[in-house]
Amino acid sequence: MPQSPAVIWFRDDLRLADHAALDAAARSGRPLVALYVLEDPTEVEGLRSLGGATLWWLGGALRALSVRLETHGVRLLLRRGPARECVPQVARQAGAGLVVFNHRSGAGAMAVDREVTALLQAQGCAVLSFPGHLLHEPGKVVTQAGSLPRTFAAFQVAARRLGPLSPPLPAPVHLRPLQAEWGVDDVSPDDLEPHRPDWAGGLRAAWTPGEIAAQQRMSEFLEGGLRGYAAGRDIPGADHISRLSPHLRFGEISPRQILHALYHHRAAGDAPGMDAEKFEAELYWREFSHHLLFAFPQMTDHNLQRRFDAFPWRTAPHELEAWQQGCTGYPLVDAGMRELWQTGWMHNRVRMVVASFLSKHLLQDWRAGEAWFWDTLVDADIASNPANWQWVAGTGMDAAPYFRIFNPVLQGEKFDPEGTYVRRFVPELSGLPTSVIHKPWAAGAGRLKAAGIRLGETYPEPIVDHAMARARALEAFQATR
Repeated sequence: MPQSPAVIWFRDDLRLADHAALDAAARSGRPLVALYVLEDPTEVEGLRSLGGATLWWLGGALRALSVRLETHGVRLLLRRGPARECVPQVARQAGAGLVVFNHRSGAGAMAVDREVTALLQAQGCAVLSFPGHLLHEPGKVVTQAGSLPRTFAAFQVAARRLGPLSPPLPAPVHLRPLQAEWGVDDVSPDDLEPHRPDWAGGLRAAWTPGEIAAQQRMSEFLEGGLRGYAAGRDIPGADHISRLSPHLRFGEISPRQILHALYHHRAAGDAPGMDAEKFEAELYWREFSHHLLFAFPQMTDHNLQRRFDAFPWRTAPHELEAWQQGCTGYPLVDAGMRELWQTGWMHNRVRMVVASFLSKHLLQDWRAGEAWFWDTLVDADIASNPANWQWVAGTGMDAAPYFRIFNPVLQGEKFDPEGTYVRRFVPELSGLPTSVIHKPWAAGAGRLKAAGIRLGETYPEPIVDHAMARARALEAFQATR
């Protein structure tokens, strides 16, 4: 009797290698149906609509995955709608006896997975699900008392106590396609592209989505950018950054693949210990965010430190808009916000500075910044985005204290000492000498004129005075305490 097909339901794992669910489907020997569902978030509490930048990336990632699957004769079926309807329907239409998928993060996504599993089992279909999005499953990294560590340092120690990770799974050598012609796509990757207007030109120039591109980027970083990473990662004008975050966000590469490759380079003597350890810590910081989300699903829109529920956030739409557009009058902040708008990404050091500026200089609610990042970042992630915003704002777990208020001028002078980054993204300031590139208001009339700058016209005056803003933020914090 011929075997019934298996459905592999792709989600945030758009790759073939180190894919436990796909490996299980291949090993079963069953004919394979590959499915992606563009879910309707309005029908599930806790499920978020993708932002514009992540939608663009998803379109490219699905094209790349489709090409990879087609080399095995497998077509990727694309459906739009609630997963609780689409997945059981596809399983019925294909006559599938098995549905497999990898786990994902977020209370809404996990609720969907439980409901879909129950519906599939009710119609007589077996369901298997696997880890794959993280290094360790949420709930496994605990203190000796059995609870989630509340600090990152303790979390990393507890994670390492679990012992070495198993090596990544290779991509299946052979996939058996379902030969019958059936199933019609009701969404196309082209539907996820912006049209009128098409604002994605900068994204296309900066990124190539897909599993092959992710592997290439990892190799380039480990062979070139890793050496000097510990210090160089804070310099936005340097190339000591991995730029793997959007590939991780969509599962085009797994954290286990990256860590395994890192260990290989370190063992071969190609990765200095301090640089390798710092990069490993960044992978575990991502891990910490997802484990926090599992323990505190409300963290996407509620303060983890509830005392901040009474914090006197300001509402100033014109200031929020100036921040969004990179027109605050502080060059490092403006360079970061313009890099974000142009490329869908921002250097990590600058992310901290711009988030601090919004939540502390302008006293705007961190949720307003998180929403903007959610829409404009190609790596916007349901766990990392709110966790990092809460960390900077001082409202999160193991957060930077609220009274740590970045001075954007000093941050620029320290981490962009030659003004390389500012000159790239705020070109109207490129004629200023290095000594004043981060504080153009101090340049004097002669140097401003020589550089072709008219403050308030060609480049804005600072929208807030740093000393006044710092004092105002500390006063608000004291009142909350």
